[in-house]
Amino acid sequence: MKLTVNNKETELTQGNTVADLANQLELPTQGVAIAVNNRMIPRTQWSEQVLHPNDSLVIIKAACGG
Repeated sequence: MKLTVNNKETELTQGNTVADLANQLELPTQGVAIAVNNRMIPRTQWSEQVLHPNDSLVIIKAACGG
């Protein structure tokens, strides 16, 4: 299934949830936020949030520094 992740076309190869995408992209277990179609998805709902073809996701990673 093709999705747009941070303005880049991405193919989700297995599964169809936000959690599946996070696993595929090897995202860290902390310090990451994901929005689907401009709606933030709480981490507790990642395994329940089903993705659909052409969904647009924004992944934000926390960074330390100042």
